[in-house]
Amino acid sequence: MGRGTTSAELEATVRGYMDACTSGDADAVAAHLAGNARHYFPPDMYDGPWVGARVIAQRWATAVRERGSSWTVDAIVVDEPRRQAVCEWTHHKGSLGVILRGAEWYEFDDEGRITEIRAYYASPQASGYERLELGGFEYAERGYPHA
Repeated sequence: MGRGTTSAELEATVRGYMDACTSGDADAVAAHLAGNARHYFPPDMYDGPWVGARVIAQRWATAVRERGSSWTVDAIVVDEPRRQAVCEWTHHKGSLGVILRGAEWYEFDDEGRITEIRAYYASPQASGYERLELGGFEYAERGYPHA
């Protein structure tokens, strides 16, 4: 499963996570995540961030079962010293006939499990928003510019 924090192991964890998501096996998905993992999305999606390995795993298993979802990994970049990675992916929503492309920022714990996923989608800018950012993400607390 790629447990560990070398570049190769972190990449293997991301690829294994995406493969597990596609399999629809919630236990396999959860095995790649820290228990308290958080998955952030754009605002107004999925009722805010998903919190907890089991919640994240069950949500993706449902997507596979109900929408025929599957994912491909298109590119990965890993920053080993920071235990972070970025993955560009394609989400095929089979029953809807939709292809969604995007990228996710991953953070890992010292055992190589995913602690945080930040999803960014390739889509037109949403009108009516003054701030186009992840819902529920603590930008100010993490030192991001917010003015």
